[in-house]
Amino acid sequence: MDREIGKDDSFSAWSFAWELGYSIAVPLAALAFAGRFLDKKLGTSPFLLLACILVSIAISAYIVYKKTTDIMNRK
Repeated sequence: MDREIGKDDSFSAWSFAWELGYSIAVPLAALAFAGRFLDKKLGTSPFLLLACILVSIAISAYIVYKKTTDIMNRK
């Protein structure tokens, strides 16, 4: 039986979107700043920045995967 989408469902969707945004933005920003700082400190520009961005993409992908599988398992 279909049910109507209520405020709880839209709040849940916004909450999930917000969590995914943070799950992607926080590792990317933190590791990009760290990579840039280390590149300036060690004179290895842009290699550590690029390496940190690749690591942040992997971390974000894993977090997004875990969050979506958790939600899929709940339903």
